[in-house]
Order: sequence, then C-alpha cells, then structure tokens
Amino acid sequence: MKKIREKWETKAQAENPSLNIDDLTWLSPEGIPIFPLYTKEDLQELENLDSIPGEQPFTRGPKATMYVGRPWTIRQYAGFSTAEESNIFYKNALKAGQQGVSVAFDLATHRGYDSDHERVEGDVGKAGVAIDSVEDMKVLFDEIPLNKVSVSMTMNGAVIPVLASFIVAAEEQGVHKSDLSGTIQNDILKEFMVRNTYIYPPEPSMRIVADIIEYTSKEMPKFNSISISGYHMQEAGSNLVQELAFTLADGKEYVRTAIDRGMDVDSFAGRLSFFFAIGMNFFMEVAKLRAARLLWHRIMSEFNPKNEKSLMLRTHCQTSGVSLQEQDPYNNIVRTSYEAMSAVLGGTQSLHTNSFDEAIALPTKFSSRIARNTQLILQNETKVTKVIDPLAGSYYVEKLTSDIAEEAWKLILEIDELGGMTKAVASGMPKLKIEEAAAKRQASVDRGEEVIVGVNKFRPDEKNIVDILEVDNVAVRQNQIKRLEKIKKSRNTKIVNEALEKLRKGALSDSENLLSLAIDASRARATVGEISTAMEDVFGRHKADTRMLSGVYGAAFNDDIGFQKIQKEVDRFTENEGRRPRMLVVKMGQDGHDRGAKVIATAFADIGFDVDVGPLFQTPSEAVQDALDNDVHVIGISSQAAGHKTLAPKLVEELKQKGGTNIIVICGGVIPQQDYKFLYDCGVKAIFGPGTNIPEAAISILKLIGISKN
Repeated sequence: MKKIREKWETKAQAENPSLNIDDLTWLSPEGIPIFPLYTKEDLQELENLDSIPGEQPFTRGPKATMYVGRPWTIRQYAGFSTAEESNIFYKNALKAGQQGVSVAFDLATHRGYDSDHERVEGDVGKAGVAIDSVEDMKVLFDEIPLNKVSVSMTMNGAVIPVLASFIVAAEEQGVHKSDLSGTIQNDILKEFMVRNTYIYPPEPSMRIVADIIEYTSKEMPKFNSISISGYHMQEAGSNLVQELAFTLADGKEYVRTAIDRGMDVDSFAGRLSFFFAIGMNFFMEVAKLRAARLLWHRIMSEFNPKNEKSLMLRTHCQTSGVSLQEQDPYNNIVRTSYEAMSAVLGGTQSLHTNSFDEAIALPTKFSSRIARNTQLILQNETKVTKVIDPLAGSYYVEKLTSDIAEEAWKLILEIDELGGMTKAVASGMPKLKIEEAAAKRQASVDRGEEVIVGVNKFRPDEKNIVDILEVDNVAVRQNQIKRLEKIKKSRNTKIVNEALEKLRKGALSDSENLLSLAIDASRARATVGEISTAMEDVFGRHKADTRMLSGVYGAAFNDDIGFQKIQKEVDRFTENEGRRPRMLVVKMGQDGHDRGAKVIATAFADIGFDVDVGPLFQTPSEAVQDALDNDVHVIGISSQAAGHKTLAPKLVEELKQKGGTNIIVICGGVIPQQDYKFLYDCGVKAIFGPGTNIPEAAISILKLIGISKN
C-alpha cells in the first residue's frame, strides 16, 4: 500500500466510519481502475515526465509553443442540401470567425452514386451536400479563396472522384494544387469497421489510399493526404482504449502500405493527420490525446524516419455526436462545451463543436452559431491559450495518460499478431469488440447505472420542441438531376469516354495513379458516379456480412426482476402464438451508420425476440421482400440520415401492395418530433427516438403486435 494513500484512507475512514474505501474505486468502460485520490506516488514508475512541449515523444504537444504561438483552428463540419446553400453557409461562417471549412457530403456522394441513381432517392442533400461533378464543387467554393482557406473533406468511399473534382475546381479558380491546404479523410479501414460508407473491397480500397498518399506527397505539399479517424469508432460505441488502439493501428497499416509502394517514410508521414471523438469522460479524453501522441511516436520510431516531423501526431477533434440527446436538447450545449474544453486541454490542432440540435436534425443557423461561439469564447475569453499543456504534472492526468497508453498498446500488439489491421478487419475482430462495448454501454444506460441527465434521470416535465432545418429532398434531387443533364449535354462525350476508359485500364494495373487519371476525367466533366463506376467495373462493389451479437446486452440484466418479467411476457406470447415475436431490423438508403440497428438487434434477441438484420443499403422494396420471406411481425426502420420521410412511406406502401398489411412498421433513430405526425399518418405505428429505454420499447412492441393480430 502506498504511504500517502494509506494516510488519506485512515483520515477518510475516521471522517466517515461507515465508508467502504474500496467502493470509491470504479472501473472505467476501458477496464482502467479509477481511484478516488491520486498522489505523487502514482507517478513513480512513469517515464517522460520531464519532457517539454515540442520534444519527443510529444506527449505534451507537437509544437513547443502550442496555443501560445497559435490557437487551434476553429472548424465547422457542415454541408447540406445544394452546393449553393452550403456555399452561403460557409461564407457566413468564415465571416463570423470560423477559420477553416469542413465539408459534409451527402450519402449518395459518399457511396459513389450520382443524384439521379435509383438507390439514392431518399439520400440526396440530406446528411450533407450533394456533389455530382466539378460544376457542383465550383459552386460549393465560389468566392472562397482556396489558396487561403484550409478545407477538410470527410470522404472515403468516393475519395478519388471527390478529391479530383476539388483539385480541378481549384485549378479553374486560379489556384494551383500545390497551394491547396487541408485534409482528405481517405481512411477506408475505419469504414469497414464502423461507418460503412465504402464502395470497393478492402484490397483495391487500400490501393486507392496509397495512390492518394503518393500523389499528394509529390504534388500537394501543404495538403494532408489522410485523416485517420477514431471519431466514428467512438460514435459506433467503442470505448476510448479501443478508439485509440484501432485508430493508431489503422495509421500504422497505412504507413506500411505506402512504404511497400516504395515511398520514403519522410516523404509523406509529416502530412498524416488524425481525427478523434471527444466524449463526456473529461479527464480520460484529455489523457487519450496525450497518450495518442506518445504511442504514435513509438509506432513511427519503428520505421526509422530521419525527419522529426514524421514522429509527430497531429489531430483534429470533434465533440461527440452520440452524447447528444433528443430529450431536453438544450443540455447538449453544456455537454459540447465540456467536451470542447477537454479537447483543448488535450492539445488538439483543430476542433469542430457539434450543434445542440444534431440529435434531432441537421443544425440550424442558430444552433450552428452557438456551436461556433462555444469555441470563440473558449479561445478568447477563458485564457486557456495562455499556458501550454496546463494539466501536465497532474497526478491523475499523468497516471491516466500512462494507463490508457498501456491498455491501448496491448490491443495494438494483438492486432500485430493478427498480421496488421487489414487482416484484423477481415477477421471481424475490431468490429465485434466495438459492438460489444456499445451493447454494454446501452445496457448500463437502460439500467440507470450511467446517468444521462434529462434521459434516464432528472427528466423535464415538458418536452422542448426546437426549430429544425428541413431539407426538401425531392427538390434538391430534381435540381441535381437538371444540372447533371446540362453537364452531359454540354461536354465532349468522346473525351469523357476516353478518360473513363483510361481510368478502367489504370485500375487493372498498378502502374498508373488513379487520382491522376481521375483528375483528367473530372476535368473533362465526368461525374462522380461515372468515375466511381469505372473503377467499380474493375474492383467490384463490397458487400458486408451481417453478423449479430448475442448475450452481451442481456448479461447486464441477469439479476433484474423487471427484465425477467419482460422475458416472461415474450414466453407467454410464444405459447399463445406458437412462435416467438419476430422482428426485421432494416437500414434503407445509403446510411451505413449501424450502431443503433446493431444494439437494437442484440438487445431484442436477448429479450427473447427472433431478430433478423437486413443487409445495409436496402431499398424499401428489398426490405419488404425480406420481411415477407422471413414472416416477421414487425419491421424496425433505423434512421440516422434524415431519409425517413422519403423511405418509410415507400416501405409501408410496398407492404400494402405485396399483401403484408399484417406486419407493423416502427421507426427509431434521429427523427424530429415535427416529423412524427407525418410518419404516423403514413402508417408507422410507433417511433422510438434517441435515449429510448429498450426494455420499455420491447413491451410497447409486444402490445402493438397483439393489437395487430386482433
């Protein structure tokens, strides 16, 4: 026993005789014990405590002066509707203090479809801006000087045509590609784990990553060739150790891939960047960013770079989306503020703060201004920029930094034993671990063990209905189709076809750089969809296996009388009907965010339902056919990308046409209260928003099934 802690324990026990000191230590979701008190004795085994900012291993920051020299870049991740609308938003935001542009693309663009494709009817302009060609990209950045404004683009699947269109748009603005600054995400491994906006199988996808790293290192020295993202892992339910380990392991795999292509590590490593989520465990998030720099230095040292910059981890951060709640939504402003402070104290290089209404719908101008001002106030009023790494030397933070680094390193070594991240992803190991963590956390919230203010405790008496941004998906799509038709009429079809054929031939061999070929095609006005399809003709389109966990959610309720009661209700239903209640969980459109769907599926299966999970990216017709083939009682539509008003009515209509009126339809996910009546009028029987208690939802659905059968 450490002497100082022993001294404190004696004093604490005397102060409160009934206190059990051991009960004050709790285990974080990462498996790290968190003690009630930390002292200098906790630092005795730790290394690098005497290091300074800008000095290896960069735990205290990659720059010596950090925010004293230059504050973090204030970004706002945004994009919606048309390029015209998004352009106005960007210009207004830049005038109001935003320092860089972060582009959100719609899901049709992410998945390499033009807006006129039949599979994207409900997706165009909904969760981001629709970009079909160079012409859209030119409108998007009209009057935004691309030689002065840093542009970050969250794009992975259709990364080749989107980056090509951006380069050509800049060229036609008079800006040479060598003067472009910013980041393209280009992180495909993460897509196979959690976000699912992939197009091609893993092997050709990794070739695309390498082609972009190679091209940008030679032609675009100010541009970051990849943003290795842990953000979407945490959003999918990972704990912080998993987020850290899997993200750094992804980075290590990309470095290996580039080196295997014959590239010198120093030619590209200094332009790699990272992207982390910042959730509500305040000090753990600070420690995670410090540990990330420490571990990346350790990883990159294996490759023997000569340039010190190759050893530095630089990161963008974004406050958590999954921590935002539909219930009592103004609480989200407070949550985001704490998360932003955590990111800054951890030493991020740039930051996006989420708007409080993003658990409900796309952010409005009002909510976006509050989110942006959160950073402006933090940067200009709190004086946090006056001291570098102010939490250094904290007994708690330093020990936490060491603990999270140690646990993440164990997981990185496990991945190495599997042969690297590509093979680990192929095995399904990372995805499974993340889904387990998500199910455990949901069970903890549903049991009330983890308090969410306004959701499972301290609920408001009345619901707050906030104004939302409504995007007319039909009008946006029609506008995009008109522009596509105009482009195709005005371009030289022969030159376009020749450029696309060169791209196909380039995809067949490793000797050509696909980005270079795509730039030529884009300049000729080939569309995003045409460029993507040309490569798909060679590579094929990836289809993921649908797997479902069992037992993880239910294990948290082993001793719960209420949960057992629900299971008995399911058993009673089974006795009466001769089979268990059967549910099909579906994701329609191009929304690959499947955390909610997976958690619901595993939870309902543990409750006693028979659960089928449909493949991603279904059309309403395909989902209905699955429901009929599996003879289900209920279809659960999981929506996170605002396509519910287009897709849910189509599904209900398909059910009617195919004789499935006995099957009830329910919706869950990010659905504004304002849309509830519309969905009910269309035939949806129940809606379950974020924060829904799953056992309570199961009881409601059982009753609905019973009503539908009577």
